[in-house]
Amino acid sequence: MTPDATTEGAGHARYSFRVRLSATARRALEAEWDRCRWLWNECVAKSKQVHQQSKESGEKLACGPAQLDRMLTEARRVTPWLAAGASVPQQQVIRDFARSRAKALKDIKDGLPVHRRAGMPRWKKKQEARPSLNYTKRGFRLKDGRLHLAGQIVLTVVWSRDLPAEPSSVRVYQDTLGHWYVSFVAPARTEPLALTGRVLGVDWGVKETAVTTDDAYDLPHAEHGKRAAQGLARYQRMMARRRRPKGQAASKGYRKAQVQAAMLHRKVARQREDTGRKWAKAVMRDHDGVA
Repeated sequence: MTPDATTEGAGHARYSFRVRLSATARRALEAEWDRCRWLWNECVAKSKQVHQQSKESGEKLACGPAQLDRMLTEARRVTPWLAAGASVPQQQVIRDFARSRAKALKDIKDGLPVHRRAGMPRWKKKQEARPSLNYTKRGFRLKDGRLHLAGQIVLTVVWSRDLPAEPSSVRVYQDTLGHWYVSFVAPARTEPLALTGRVLGVDWGVKETAVTTDDAYDLPHAEHGKRAAQGLARYQRMMARRRRPKGQAASKGYRKAQVQAAMLHRKVARQREDTGRKWAKAVMRDHDGVA
């Protein structure tokens, strides 16, 4: 995974992989996320406090990464539970919070309409927020095909492809279906294509996804959603039968049907994405220009 000529000047890209977790690694990741979520909420509380003090005093008080870093240092000193976790993901939480808050303040300063503004960072609730941990280069390493994170957490990565170069950071996260993934940031790989002297015109249609000037490259509707409609309707009927009155917790059967419907939606989305990428790659490989 050393840089070569195909990665120079190509920028960076994310490469995502599924991971397999042992029970020990899962508990460790969830504990790290509990600390990071608590720290995010503390940053939100600090931001609200600084804003209120600024309104009352008329002074412009700061709540940037420097102030939050000092808050983290003090919190780790007096809170053994927080200090038991790795410092790298906690520092990245502060970076992410500061970036999110700065973007929201910039949108307000620029006078953007409310519906176009990035909202101020909000609380992360335990039942709603999905785990997401970021590690810089000093917080992880790859050894024998496994990912070792700070805090002695070891993950087994399902390597569906090779990384083009040494990664500079990694994100460990859980999707809405409960599956865990890792996302590496590494220099992107470029693949120069030979000149063909051919051009192609594309018209996005209704009856067909794409109609081109060469019939061989037309893209008809794959109808992935149509084939999945029967199964999706079944799961939706199961959810409707098991739906409880508002205010009551969902039943186990309802949650199970909800997960099955979400898995079917995810499958259709991935099928559509795969079809589109294969078509786009074939078009660009065989033509110098596309209009």
